[in-house]
Amino acid sequence: MRLFTIITILISLTSIKVPAQYMPGAKQISLANSDVANSNDVFSLFYNPAGNAQLNWNEVGIYYSPAPFGVKELANGYGAFLHPTNFGSFSLGFMTYGFELYRENKILFSYANSYLNKFFFGASIAYHSLSINNYGNDNSITFILGGLIYLKEDLRLGFSIDNPTRATFGDEENQIPMLINTGISYDALSELTLNLAVQKDIDLPASVRFGIDYLLIEYLNLRFGVDNEPSRYSAGIGINYNIFSLDYAFFTHQDLGLTHQFGLIVSFGSNAPRSSRIKSFLNSESKN
Repeated sequence: MRLFTIITILISLTSIKVPAQYMPGAKQISLANSDVANSNDVFSLFYNPAGNAQLNWNEVGIYYSPAPFGVKELANGYGAFLHPTNFGSFSLGFMTYGFELYRENKILFSYANSYLNKFFFGASIAYHSLSINNYGNDNSITFILGGLIYLKEDLRLGFSIDNPTRATFGDEENQIPMLINTGISYDALSELTLNLAVQKDIDLPASVRFGIDYLLIEYLNLRFGVDNEPSRYSAGIGINYNIFSLDYAFFTHQDLGLTHQFGLIVSFGSNAPRSSRIKSFLNSESKN
């Protein structure tokens, strides 16, 4: 019975093309993944690699979702490392998802840079491997291209394309979706950032996403998000102290219930931030 439940969830996730393992970061999930224009931590290489060019310090991050929809066999985890240089920012990342009957792994390498400290661009290359018990395994290579523009000091435009070559596994088309993301991010107040984004799977209806990131007190952020396709609500908190950022998020699925995620980011180097991450990195004292 439990195996039947797991298979049913996997089929459901595949049919709506929103597998949990494709969007890491507890902060990002708490904002309903609406922050394509506010991609400002090490996990940016997974969804808008241009954002990594904003950071001029090292970061390492881990993310874990222990039991999506209450099923531990669907646990997924990510790790990422960012290192800035005079020639741009370089990142490495990995993902693992599933259990002994169904397993996905992914390794990424990313590069990002900027022009006039206003226009940011980046690209990630990802090696995917898929293994299904009794059916064999396969692998594929995909790309993520991203851009970010500061229209004003408090207003940003972001966009990304995931899998523009439409790579897939085996002979089946669209096993790995092609996703187009675009959005804006606005610092309505020094303590409040609003994010609005649209994600389009080329084979499915567009998903409109909205997120709020609010600095409640010096070291504590509250976050909320909503997504219409599929319909879900999300929320979370971020505790940012010294070089550590600890994040928790949950989101609801209309059919499968509640899921919890956890993330930790460590920033280090002479320019590393020592307080809340709510403000624009371009306007922070840490940015050269």
